[in-house]
Amino acid sequence: MKDFKIIELKRSVFENNDKEAARIREYLKKDKTFLLNLMSSPGSGKTTTLLRTLEELKDKYKIAVMEADVDSDVDAHTISKAGVKAIQLHTGGMCHLDAGMTEQGLKEISYSDYDLVILENVGNLICTAGFDTGASKNVMILSVPEGGDKPLKYPLMFSISDVLIINKMDVIEHFDFDLEKVKEFALERNPNIKIFPISAKTGEGVAAWCEWLSNETDKWIE
Repeated sequence: MKDFKIIELKRSVFENNDKEAARIREYLKKDKTFLLNLMSSPGSGKTTTLLRTLEELKDKYKIAVMEADVDSDVDAHTISKAGVKAIQLHTGGMCHLDAGMTEQGLKEISYSDYDLVILENVGNLICTAGFDTGASKNVMILSVPEGGDKPLKYPLMFSISDVLIINKMDVIEHFDFDLEKVKEFALERNPNIKIFPISAKTGEGVAAWCEWLSNETDKWIE
């Protein structure tokens, strides 16, 4: 007979988080607010991609942005300069946002005043994939310089994402990056994932990505 008790903390944490996330999605749908969870590694061009997206869509929708980071408020300042409401969420050292943290941000930003709220999650491909934030859709960015093996190394991120944005296509000729092979790897992990090769720097491919986001937002808020 064992003289100790095993507590399944991980299972309990995820189960409770998933219930809270489902509740968040329910009231976001009711209040006609689309929440996009944007994830990537640091340096992938997440903020630049976001700025391009805001430029395309801010005249069509009322948009707010929640910037999540371990510390600093650099990204929130950058987004504010683009003429969009932004708040900074500090995670207190945690490498992800869970549903409860996301809900705090939504309340602080008065989410129901907006058609589209974008959560720029903490920069990494591991922790952020494990916690449902209550978002309407999950989007990840993979940049060309990161390499094409990421779907093999971080399968969960690719499996839970509705969209894969492949950024920095303007430099692909300088890297050993097989675009078709990356698409193949991603689709093996998630046959339903939508893939948009773009360059946030030049604007290449951004219109197609924004068209997808616009269509999904319209369906959510109609």
